[in-house]
Amino acid sequence: MRTSLSCTAAVVSGVLFAALVFAPPAARADAAATIQSAQHQISAGNYTGAISTLQAAVPGNSSNAELFYWLGRAYYEMRDWDDSVAQAEKSVSFDPKNSLYHQWLGRAYGGKADRDRSFSLAKKVKSEFKQAVTLSPSNIEARRDLEEYCLDAPWIAGGSKDEALEQVNAIAAIDPVTGHLARALYDRQGLKNPESAENEIREVLAAKPKSPDPYFEVADFFRVVNKPSDIGTAVDAAAHFSPSDPRLAYYRGIAAVLANANLPNAERDLKSYLASTPDRSDWPEHAAAREWLGRLYEEQGKRADAAEQYREALQLEPKRKEARTRLEKLEKSQ
Repeated sequence: MRTSLSCTAAVVSGVLFAALVFAPPAARADAAATIQSAQHQISAGNYTGAISTLQAAVPGNSSNAELFYWLGRAYYEMRDWDDSVAQAEKSVSFDPKNSLYHQWLGRAYGGKADRDRSFSLAKKVKSEFKQAVTLSPSNIEARRDLEEYCLDAPWIAGGSKDEALEQVNAIAAIDPVTGHLARALYDRQGLKNPESAENEIREVLAAKPKSPDPYFEVADFFRVVNKPSDIGTAVDAAAHFSPSDPRLAYYRGIAAVLANANLPNAERDLKSYLASTPDRSDWPEHAAAREWLGRLYEEQGKRADAAEQYREALQLEPKRKEARTRLEKLEKSQ
């Protein structure tokens, strides 16, 4: 819960709000253009460029919540958790009733809490997700973030299967397809019932959603349970709606590696994904693609190439346990 402002803080807040509302129209227009330009840079993976673009606009727009929100997003993509938190906190301070800003502040706290192994920060993650849901009950992504937090966190940091289930039921009432995805996560992680989880995933396929993203989530589920043919089914369905989506190559590649079939095509697909996409938080990580290339090379007996890919994966994401285990095994055998 947010505490009430003191008298002094209220005065300061009012002054800042007035500065924003009564800023010259040209200044507001310039800020909008700057933000739009930065959004394009972020979409292209030019995160440092976006930060420079946005920072240049700060002096004339020092209370623009959206500008600080996008600064926080750019730092988040760079995994610079300290700066992401700092900018996201500013966005929330200038627009405390914006659900999206609270959600992304929660995500930034999450990155920092994971790095610092901090229970106090972890509790802030949950608080921000709950605030995002309270401010906008229809914010499904915030509800899913809250569900995942409640399933992953220990009870001492606010983990709760009951609260996770509350979010699952609320999501299902808003959007049945996303509800099946949320319930699959709950059944697999909360109930440890993989059969029930798979039934929910197959309900997603049966519903035939009209956008590619649910199919990619389905593909991720079948990746975890090692069912490459079902990954292929999901990828084919996604391709029907978005035939040029770069993620298709990634999932086709991992399906082939899991099946140990068409490995030359899998290598081409995984390399294509790496070459054609920025490393972004809402798509498969480049570290994951490197790890799958390593597994592919292991299947082909190319041990040195496999080790190189595992090292690349760990350089991008040092906490990848599978890549580290496989690399250590290769190094010991040499």
